[in-house]
Amino acid sequence: MGKFRTLFPYLKLIAQANRIPDPFDDRVVEAYWIGNRMLDNIGKQSLYDHLIDEQELKKRLPAIHFNELVDKIAKNAVPHHSFHVLNVWTRTGHDQRDHTLQSMDSCRIAWGKVATVDGPNITVETEPLVMQNGKLALGKPIQKKLLRRLESHADISELQPGNLITIHWDVPCEVVAPAEITQLKKYTLQSIAFANQTI
Repeated sequence: MGKFRTLFPYLKLIAQANRIPDPFDDRVVEAYWIGNRMLDNIGKQSLYDHLIDEQELKKRLPAIHFNELVDKIAKNAVPHHSFHVLNVWTRTGHDQRDHTLQSMDSCRIAWGKVATVDGPNITVETEPLVMQNGKLALGKPIQKKLLRRLESHADISELQPGNLITIHWDVPCEVVAPAEITQLKKYTLQSIAFANQTI
């Protein structure tokens, strides 16, 4: 469970707030990675306690950065994966070092539309995370090459041009519907807006 040091506590938080026994329930995982209404059921105090007790961020971060997170919770931040990636500038998993723009872009759950498929190689059109005038933003769509892994889900192994997919660390994760992309973009933009308050 060590490699889930950051992930698993978030899943537990979302599951408990929604009275779901299994933290790996598909709805819980979707809430954290993609975003759904379950995130609205997590109280500010619960998220605050989570950051202190489970993520131990009060110990790991400089006081000024932790206090910035507390202020964002008061402004209705939710425990979406993108919020942690874009607002906790120090990685809190097994590799504890500062994030860069590139690592944040790779670590967040991105999305893309498949343009071409050539064996294990695929090209997607995706919106990268960029800096514009000192603030984070989603840039203009670019073409990006990705490599499918042998252990990929069946839907990834059968990709076709036009499919919409999620991407994590340059790995295509799953085929998703337009509505899921809408949710993911909504929460990502929300997390970017919170991050820009303290950049």
